[in-house]
Amino acid sequence: MASRTGIVTLDNFASKLPPWEPNLPSHLYALVDMGSNGIRFSISDLSPPKTRLLRCLYRERAAISLYDALNASSSTGPLVFPPDVVIRVSRTLARFKSIADDYGVPAEHISVLATEAMRKAENAASMLDAIHEASGLGVHVLAPEVEALFGAMGARSGFTSVDGLFLDLGGGSVQMTYLNSSVDGYEIQAAQSGKSLPFGAARLTKILEGSETEARVTAMKTLQDGMRDAFAKLQQQFPSLRDTQTAREGAGVDIYLCGGGFRGYGSILMHTDAIQPYPIPGIGAYTVQGSFFSRTKAMRKVNDEYDGKIFGMSKRRRRQFPAIATAVEALVDAIPQVRTATFCSGGNREGALFMKLPRASREENPLPLLHQVGDKAELGTLQSVMDVVQSSLPTNVDLSDIPTVFTLGLGPLFVNSIWTRTGEPSEANAAFELHQAVTRDPSTPSFTHLARAILGLTLCSRWGAGLGPIDRLLYANLQKLVDRANPDANFWAEYIGAIANLVAMICPTMPGIPGRIGKVLRLSSILKSGKTKEKIHLTISLPSATYETLDSQEIESLFKNVGKHQTGTDKTARKVEVAVKKF
Repeated sequence: MASRTGIVTLDNFASKLPPWEPNLPSHLYALVDMGSNGIRFSISDLSPPKTRLLRCLYRERAAISLYDALNASSSTGPLVFPPDVVIRVSRTLARFKSIADDYGVPAEHISVLATEAMRKAENAASMLDAIHEASGLGVHVLAPEVEALFGAMGARSGFTSVDGLFLDLGGGSVQMTYLNSSVDGYEIQAAQSGKSLPFGAARLTKILEGSETEARVTAMKTLQDGMRDAFAKLQQQFPSLRDTQTAREGAGVDIYLCGGGFRGYGSILMHTDAIQPYPIPGIGAYTVQGSFFSRTKAMRKVNDEYDGKIFGMSKRRRRQFPAIATAVEALVDAIPQVRTATFCSGGNREGALFMKLPRASREENPLPLLHQVGDKAELGTLQSVMDVVQSSLPTNVDLSDIPTVFTLGLGPLFVNSIWTRTGEPSEANAAFELHQAVTRDPSTPSFTHLARAILGLTLCSRWGAGLGPIDRLLYANLQKLVDRANPDANFWAEYIGAIANLVAMICPTMPGIPGRIGKVLRLSSILKSGKTKEKIHLTISLPSATYETLDSQEIESLFKNVGKHQTGTDKTARKVEVAVKKF
């Protein structure tokens, strides 16, 4: 095995998988993850300044289950890969190598990662030799703690910051660890404290479908006891985790779930979500309350009785669902208070890339990078427009905890979008922005379902939110999604969108000089409570020439419907009163 591979440990992974450097001639990386349920291949571009986005240029999955191949031999002797599987895997990796060459990936930037199946196979050396002969590639076999590290960091890479329990349900095992990104050295700490149980979706399926009753009962008890023991030990090691299980209001741990098994469970939850049709198609960053997550009996019923296609669920995954639900039940039984459950799209490949980056890059908010700033002048212009728009927010209201395009880090992307498609009808643009936010940049880290909804609703309102019936449904469902996070947020999305509409009226093109917009538009506001509703007193100050040219009533009309489009639980009556004056 040594001639064709290297064992990657926590002590040597930085040298086995060299770190990213900004001055390298190429920032293309190809990674192969030889998982239990399938072999995944991707090519990513880590070029600065958008390195943190972990942009994927190409991805492919080969439906080769190394777990099934290995265990097909278990009843007749040692765990070995059948010859036909060895041939198929080696040819698949040769294909992946050819694709990487076509993309121009440097040979030293191509990495093949193998996990549990390769660690267990008695003929692993034969597999590794065949891979090397067919493709010229060596294989990095990950030690269990490195597999835990890359899995947890792959899930973590999808968010700006995290504090919660991370679980990965693969084909052969389920892993649990705790991760708080505000703590120095949290990455290695999470890997060292991780607990692994030999009950993945494929293995549990085999136990449930093929074992005798007594063996099934014993396995289920081992799983349940293992989950409880793993969580108890993590609580002992991390007092902040233990504190989440107190009786205080709002207590509970946030859990992050990755691996195909858990993503399958998330797909069933999304299929039965109260918001229908659920407006965001991707399972990555889908978040539900703990009470909904724990409804395993209802989810089993849906899987058993629904005859149609469930989005995100393959036939294999639906067959495995009883095993997946069994793992979720053991998890829920072990953790009394789950506040939220978030499903993650990242895995070992994303985790390996993430760990190549310096800490400053890893902890960076990726969302501002979605808009590529050309030069300092453009950066200054974007900032000056953001400053003017934000000056319209009431000075006596703290919006720091309310999700807006600014608090979420979407300011540059939002401002740059104010002047796009200005030659098209407003109604078409309003619909376009809703759909664009839902589908754009699907793999971008931190571009959560909430962030997409906020961006889409705000830009839709920039164009007046004049929508046809089919798009009104999407608009309403995005509002319901936002309402779950903060009922006030929908109003401020409409308000900020209306302000953007005003900005475009005063400046029909994006200002070419930083600070120019401040010379043609000044805004200020204050929130006052009336007898029946809250009123935002917005003062719009314009130069004399602009004031004399534009119709004040037309300006005021931009705000007449703000707050009237809401369909959520925020029933606070608000009205925007506009005063236009000259300076």
